[in-house]
Amino acid sequence: MTSWAAADPATSWAAADPADSGIVDALFEDLASPNSALRDDTVYPIFTKWVRDGSLDESLISIGDRLAAMLSHPEIQARTFATLILGTAVRRAAALGLPATAIDRWRFAFGSWWLAETDLRGYDSKLGWLHAIAHGADTVRAFALAATTSAQLESLLSLVRDRLLAPTDYLFADAEDERVAYALAVILSRPELDDHVSWLEPIQAAFAAGEPGPVPAWVSNTQRTLNSLFVAISRGVIVRNAVTHEPLPPSIVASREVVLSHISDILREPSPWLA
Repeated sequence: MTSWAAADPATSWAAADPADSGIVDALFEDLASPNSALRDDTVYPIFTKWVRDGSLDESLISIGDRLAAMLSHPEIQARTFATLILGTAVRRAAALGLPATAIDRWRFAFGSWWLAETDLRGYDSKLGWLHAIAHGADTVRAFALAATTSAQLESLLSLVRDRLLAPTDYLFADAEDERVAYALAVILSRPELDDHVSWLEPIQAAFAAGEPGPVPAWVSNTQRTLNSLFVAISRGVIVRNAVTHEPLPPSIVASREVVLSHISDILREPSPWLA
């Protein structure tokens, strides 16, 4: 099997044929490469470009299934980069009107992985960017933009909340809280969503049950994410068209004041000085 690591990336790009299954197989293989430059600078941009521009439309469902299957790969870099590209496949599939069963299948596989993932390293000195939290948040955002029912959106809110509340010693870094907040703001801005606030109740209960002592990492992560979410909802967030990649007008949360009030009530628990 051909590996993109075996050739000059620029030459490979120019000569590559998206219809060549061997090339696609090589891209999948190199998603697991420990070479961060190969993943970040070659495999990811090529794969993403081909998905976005429709070069892989004929095999998009099978590609999405393969990406979803990679979420159980033994190498963390394979899991986190597969989820990043899966998000692009989700948006393309939704734009094409592909069967909802495929997207539902991918969402279930993604949610099962993201909630259970314990290797949350952002940057590793040997492997480069891994970013399970940030990449996962970007994929949540893709599922939110592809969602067509309130139930789908509510399940995404619950997934993000449960990911935030999961016990961990990992403290968010490199704008991970902002990426999660961005995903939440996109979910909350979808007009199909009926219930904007009940997903916050377990967070409020968890904060209220806090005990004296060092602040657990998950508490700090959640608090910082809610702070970022407050700003994102207040200002509105911009998303891009799945086909043209052009920015769309800012998305506004319909129940903005209600959601902001609930977030404020929660943040007063760890920050009683808030008015």
